[in-house]
Amino acid sequence: MEDAETNNDTVHPEVRAHINSLVSALGGYSIDETDGYKLGDDALEVLRDLKKWIRFYDEKTNRMDVARCLAEANLVGSDLLHILATWPQNDNNSKYKARIALACLEVMVPLTWPIEKDRETMTLNHHRHMPVLQLAQLGYKRAIINFDAIPILNTAVRVALPSMALPNGDRSARDQGIIKLVLYFLRNIAVIAPPPGIKYDGDETQISRSALIDAFSYQDVLHVLLTIASNMGEDFRTEDVVVMEIIFHLVKRVDSRNLFVSENQLHRIKADKLRAAMDKEDAMLTSYRKNAPTRHSRFGTMIWVKRESGKLSTVSGQDALLDAATRERKMDSSKNFKPPRRARKEDMEPKDLGPPVSLDERARQQLQSFVSDFLDSGFNPLFSHVRKSLDREAPHVLDYHHGQFYYLVAWFLEAERMRRKANKDSRQPSTGDNVGSFNLVAEVLNQEMFITMNRALDRAYGDKDWRLLTTIMRCFTQILLTVQEMSDSGDEENEEIANNILSRLFYEETTHDAITNIVRSYKDQGFEYLDASTELTHTFLRILEAYSKQNADLQVRSRKRTRRKKKAAKPAEDQGGDEDQADAEEDDSADDARQVEKISQERKFDFKRFATRFIPQGVVDTFVAFAKYYRDLDDSQLKRAHRYFYRVAIKQEMCVMLFRLDIIHLFYNMIKGPEPLDKNSSMYKEWEELSKQIIKRCVRKLDERPALFAELLFSKINSTAHYLEYGYEKQTISSNPRPAAEIEFKREVERDQQIAIVVGVLLDRNQTDHLEWIKKQLSEAESERRAWENVEKALAAEKLDGEAADEPAEGSAEKAAPHATMSPDNDARRAAMFKNPHLRLLMKLVGMERLAPTLDETPDSIWIIPGTITADALKETVSLINSAEFTPATFEDGELAEDQFRRKSAPRKRAAYDDDNNNNNNNDDDSEASENDMLFPAGGPTARKRTAEDEPPPTKNKKRLHRRRRNNKDGDGSEQEGEEEDGEAEARARARRKKELEKARKVKSEMYVDLREDDSDWEGNREQDKVFFARELERQAVKDASFGGLLLTTGGGGGGGKPSGVESADWEGLLLGVGGGEEEEADEGGEGDEGEGEKRARKGRKRKSDAAALAEGSEDEDGGTGDGESGSSSADETSASRPSKRRKPAQKKMKQVVDISSDEEDEDGDADDMDVDPIESTQSSSRDGAVTNDTPLSSSPGRTAKAAAETPVDKGDGNDEDDDMPVAKAAGRARPRARAGFIVESSDEE
Repeated sequence: MEDAETNNDTVHPEVRAHINSLVSALGGYSIDETDGYKLGDDALEVLRDLKKWIRFYDEKTNRMDVARCLAEANLVGSDLLHILATWPQNDNNSKYKARIALACLEVMVPLTWPIEKDRETMTLNHHRHMPVLQLAQLGYKRAIINFDAIPILNTAVRVALPSMALPNGDRSARDQGIIKLVLYFLRNIAVIAPPPGIKYDGDETQISRSALIDAFSYQDVLHVLLTIASNMGEDFRTEDVVVMEIIFHLVKRVDSRNLFVSENQLHRIKADKLRAAMDKEDAMLTSYRKNAPTRHSRFGTMIWVKRESGKLSTVSGQDALLDAATRERKMDSSKNFKPPRRARKEDMEPKDLGPPVSLDERARQQLQSFVSDFLDSGFNPLFSHVRKSLDREAPHVLDYHHGQFYYLVAWFLEAERMRRKANKDSRQPSTGDNVGSFNLVAEVLNQEMFITMNRALDRAYGDKDWRLLTTIMRCFTQILLTVQEMSDSGDEENEEIANNILSRLFYEETTHDAITNIVRSYKDQGFEYLDASTELTHTFLRILEAYSKQNADLQVRSRKRTRRKKKAAKPAEDQGGDEDQADAEEDDSADDARQVEKISQERKFDFKRFATRFIPQGVVDTFVAFAKYYRDLDDSQLKRAHRYFYRVAIKQEMCVMLFRLDIIHLFYNMIKGPEPLDKNSSMYKEWEELSKQIIKRCVRKLDERPALFAELLFSKINSTAHYLEYGYEKQTISSNPRPAAEIEFKREVERDQQIAIVVGVLLDRNQTDHLEWIKKQLSEAESERRAWENVEKALAAEKLDGEAADEPAEGSAEKAAPHATMSPDNDARRAAMFKNPHLRLLMKLVGMERLAPTLDETPDSIWIIPGTITADALKETVSLINSAEFTPATFEDGELAEDQFRRKSAPRKRAAYDDDNNNNNNNDDDSEASENDMLFPAGGPTARKRTAEDEPPPTKNKKRLHRRRRNNKDGDGSEQEGEEEDGEAEARARARRKKELEKARKVKSEMYVDLREDDSDWEGNREQDKVFFARELERQAVKDASFGGLLLTTGGGGGGGKPSGVESADWEGLLLGVGGGEEEEADEGGEGDEGEGEKRARKGRKRKSDAAALAEGSEDEDGGTGDGESGSSSADETSASRPSKRRKPAQKKMKQVVDISSDEEDEDGDADDMDVDPIESTQSSSRDGAVTNDTPLSSSPGRTAKAAAETPVDKGDGNDEDDDMPVAKAAGRARPRARAGFIVESSDEE
């Protein structure tokens, strides 16, 4: 790297050397002046090398070194333009010249490309080269449009004519590239303008807008643009945005209102503008002369000003001697106020618009001719195609094209209205009248355009793209004005079309909301945004008001969020069938009970109601900010602001929204201030009258509402404005009011302390009237209650001598006093009873309650004092309230009475599940299913979410278990026995369910706790204790009898007491251990030794509780009989021949071998089942037994064997006998889930 001190060149020397050598090899001037410019031998290759340097060095590396070298070498002015001049206009057959011209354009297009400042990608080279290149581009533009030898722009168009002449389908990619290259070259020339921060040394008239329009018109570029625009969509497709961009830079900031006027009218307009500017200057000088210095100003003046606080302030200058207002203003101006530094905001002018443009007469005529031809032939095709490209987000569409599209639509719509007005004034039929009234601009007045515009409006507002939003608002305003002109045209067809368009514009309420939000959200977006938003609001309101008057039945579609409750679950008896029940269960399966959705509905439009949406303070502030520019506004803008304030103050009768000091001061300054409105203005009289009315009403309102003196300093919300306007708060009636949230004490305290705390809260809140009302109600109730009690005592005393003296005494003791109704004395009290949580808590503490507590509470609900409260209790309550008033409760750590409460948590609501109304699948009786639905309401103690374990078992063909049976030889007896067991099992199950239902009903009936249960002397507690102990004694007796019978049966040798599935040795040891005798051990096995018998006895005592539970479960479920008679009897008979010697632990853990047969094995019949190989049986059992490990344990172990016996076997050849499977050791298989010796399978559970 070279030393920076020795090398001050901004570009690398090697790069500069390469570029200079290429420029020298391009060509030069001949010695003879007549020969002109001579091309080099390799001029075409040199131009291509220059293009490669620009593309691969500058663009790829994000540098501007090559462009800087070419600008310093003056390549465009000295070489390229002269090379293009070597191609004569009438020489269309020279392909070499055409290729040279194309190569020149390929170099000129990147050199004239607009330079944009991107702070994120800019480097040091950009800051070095950008000012120089911007001035160089101005030189390029001046040289191109003012080149005398040949029209350069026309030559560039000639390069693209062969490609444009081809049909769209026959063009190659090269032809498309050539057309776009030429259009981009024209675009670049139109875009180049003097930068605002750089001074141009040359003549600006040579690069002005007038010069550009003149060059485009003289070199037939405008005709080319008209041709492409009129054929857009047929012969040209991707060139739409480029043509639109060229037209945009031709007409931007040109006043379309002065485009179609005559020359004399234009002179008068300019003279009026000059006179208005001179009058404004005179008004400024007049106000300045009041405080202007005189010849005595050479003498210094200093005065002391005494303030209200007694402090003295120094004011210098003779103008302080004029009046008090001047002195105060001078003091305010001398104050040093440093506002907080904020980030600099971007300029709010639309992109690339620049200052207003003034055209000379020649350029104005040329542009007028072009605009007329474009409206007649090219407007609809071009903007229709561009709109479609924007909608589909085509790849060639950039972000700034959206703003250009809406700007041009607004500009040409205004130009069309001005052309129509000019033709009407001159009584000349317009070209559009021959075609159709407003058909020339119909493509921007259809529904597709409105959809695109509304979508862009919402997106710009949501993204806070204020520039684009300003442009869209301008476009929307011009569309409304055009449609209004259509409705006023007098043509029946146009009026019908206009009414249809307005109905579509005003149909969507989202459009109304968007306009309201836009004008209300103004903060500091700039004057352009302010002007566009106020203009759109004024135009929209005015046209909508007129249209709503003509169409009284105007309907609008509103989209709002609503809550839809799901259908409530229907009772089982109201469901008509299985299909209705399934539908109800499907609707109620969601956990959430409400669903929020957006619905669309039509409603009748009320303009007066809609106009109130423009009254809030945000909209008022926007128009106040706009009116502050009254010195710079024209008559139309002043009229716009005046109409809004007149609508708010007079039409809507909400003048109170304007009663703010800054707004009153603004109106006063506009008429009587130091810089008032020009009295020669047409709007001065109207503003003067409006200001007088507002100030007069403000003074009158100050007398009526003294609170307005404080509210003059602040903005008004709706409730404040309503109170100031009408003198009372706005009453809002809720369709479904809710009572105040319940509160409770944080700590448990006595009742008297609770009353004292609540009374303290009401005293702190200055709500003593509530206390007086409650004491009055309690005192009245106490007097009535005491009188009733005295009457009852007198009646009882008179009947003591009669024969039936005892019965009336009992009746009088049980009879309750009539309740006392609480009557609120006014509406405020009624509202407090409904909305004041502390008053409601005190009412409950003193014993009040609602008359109908089961119904939803409303403000009109009746509160009573129940008859169970005696007169003495009421008197005591009144005394507690009185004592709490005179001696309020105190608390530690400086806490207040309000701190002793907390909000009572609302009870959780149980979610609706699929199985809430789903009956048990195993229940056969519909009556029992309906009875199950009555139990335990939703919202119980454990409301939990539904899990997979709670789902009912799937209804499919379950695999059947073949139970190992011994000594079962009679198949017919087995079948008959199975049918009997099925009937008994069904009866037992029905009895068990009935018993559980009665138990659940009893629990439900005693769900609510009686307060008297705390009293141990209460007769109800004594009765319950007697019933409880009697039931326990009965249960213990049954248990002892069952267990004694079981021992007796076992000792007698009967085999019916041992449950199936339990090893005989284990059962014998258990019973012997429980019996505790050695004689039974000797009877069971004579060969057993005494030591082994003692071990069994110890184990039996250890499992005594298990045996008792097993015996009790057998009695409850099976009526005290043995489970599985066939299996257990065969097992017991076999146990008689067994030796009494204890088995080994491995043999002791062996379980029954079960075989889950497949469908193929069942079809083979009984013979095949008998020939099962023991090893295969074991493997099958091990595989299928693993399934049982995931099944839940049965709640009734005794039922498992019974269920296995009841399970029918697959019928192969018509025989239903069970097969005896050989016992095989289940080695290596997982231990199935078992309980008390039973293998548990999912099919065993109901």
